[in-house]
Amino acid sequence: MSKAIIEIKQVWKEYGDHVVLEKLNLNVQAGEFISIVGASGCGKTSLLNMLLGTEKQSRGSILLDGKPMPQEPNATRGIVFQKYSAFPHLNALENVMLGGEFASSPLLGKVFGNERKKLREQALEMLTAVGLADAALRYPSELSGGMQQRLAIAQALIKEPRILLLDEPFGALDPGIRKDMHKLIRELWKKRGLTVFMITHDLSEGFSLGSRVWVLDKPRIDPHQPERFGAQVVYDIDINSEHKLSNSIQSLIEKQQAAKVAV
Repeated sequence: MSKAIIEIKQVWKEYGDHVVLEKLNLNVQAGEFISIVGASGCGKTSLLNMLLGTEKQSRGSILLDGKPMPQEPNATRGIVFQKYSAFPHLNALENVMLGGEFASSPLLGKVFGNERKKLREQALEMLTAVGLADAALRYPSELSGGMQQRLAIAQALIKEPRILLLDEPFGALDPGIRKDMHKLIRELWKKRGLTVFMITHDLSEGFSLGSRVWVLDKPRIDPHQPERFGAQVVYDIDINSEHKLSNSIQSLIEKQQAAKVAV
């Protein structure tokens, strides 16, 4: 097996005396699609933020290609949130170009001449890839919810990141649009060889999209001090292993029924 792109070693995340995550030990190979599910407040977003670099683990280490994860977002990682991230005063094309402009010219946020022409072509290619070529000159207020989320994906991918982080990206979409977005993200994942981490509250979505599912939960609870213990990955399910998947789903359902916790 090739060396892991992401290594999570004995990672804890604490806010003061409140332990959110504990004892995380996980390896991720390039090209995997990790669905992250679990009850509200179990640390899914904290984990995603540590992978993005906007938060730092309290203990342990997170490695990218064997080196400490950069402690700020960079071009290796793109992110798509549930809430749309477009600038309302820029059209779709300008929104996608913006990331490249700030990367080339951090102070002005603007490029000119051949560099701008090249960036515009790249942005149009990205809009075409997400099905928004005909909406390139429309403003966010003129786009539907599904179109705005396609725009957010184009913004995240314009710098060609190796890792794509999705924070409940389809939660606000209608079922029909959501199905189309599932198809799009699956195509982009396979065509671009992305490593994807996706938070979702929809268990079926996590299983249908992911090649691997992480279930976050607290294996130990102190009712008098609920903040004393953090969540762990209590199930690490390989979707490609049918036998393992069947057993894991059965155990997960039994655990949910016993604990009356909705994952």
